[in-house]
Amino acid sequence: MNEIAATPLASGAEGSVFAMFWGASIVVKLVMIGLLAASVWCWAIIINKTMLIRRARAAIEEFENVFWSGNSLDDLYHSLAARPTTATASLFVAAMKEWKRSFQNAHASFVGLQSRIEKVLDVSIAREVEKLESNLLVLATVASAGPFVGLFGTVWGIMTSFRSIAASKNTSLAVVAPGIAEALFATAIGLFAAIPALIAYNKLSGDVAKTQARMESFADEFSAILSRQIDQHAGSRNNAA
Repeated sequence: MNEIAATPLASGAEGSVFAMFWGASIVVKLVMIGLLAASVWCWAIIINKTMLIRRARAAIEEFENVFWSGNSLDDLYHSLAARPTTATASLFVAAMKEWKRSFQNAHASFVGLQSRIEKVLDVSIAREVEKLESNLLVLATVASAGPFVGLFGTVWGIMTSFRSIAASKNTSLAVVAPGIAEALFATAIGLFAAIPALIAYNKLSGDVAKTQARMESFADEFSAILSRQIDQHAGSRNNAA
């Protein structure tokens, strides 16, 4: 009775996660460790990017509320130029800097000013999007390569098991099963790393695209406002002449 009762406990110990890891070959162990490290890296990126996008959206909301409140553009510029800005606030400061440079010379021409402002806005949007998209490629890489790396570990582990079977000349399931289970565990870890990375990549990419669209909408509206200002200044200069 004692021997029968001890059998399930022994198999349970042998089939535990740690037992499968320690029983695997060195190549399979390296694959498992690499996939676990990739999974940790992916979760760090996911958390960081989620917080970054959330802060960017909050900054956009806060800035647009102030921008459309009717305050003077000059006052808003002076309040933002002295401190770091993000998202739409960064676009506003960059465009206003170009605007101010154009008025430093009393005889400066307005020809090309609108084009320069639009280019400044485009560059600022690209920089902000680059910050949001950085390291997202890691998620895509792990999502696509993780299962194949795990499959490599599985194939290697099964090959090792079959060599052991050939050496021992014992085809009993009790001999084959532990080695195959250890090999399949590598594929499971690969899927464990790849599935969250894939879901997070799609979600974060969509969030970045929405944030980019919102910044582009603001850039178009602000460019139109400055275009009207340019026309007014050009008309005033022509009347004075």
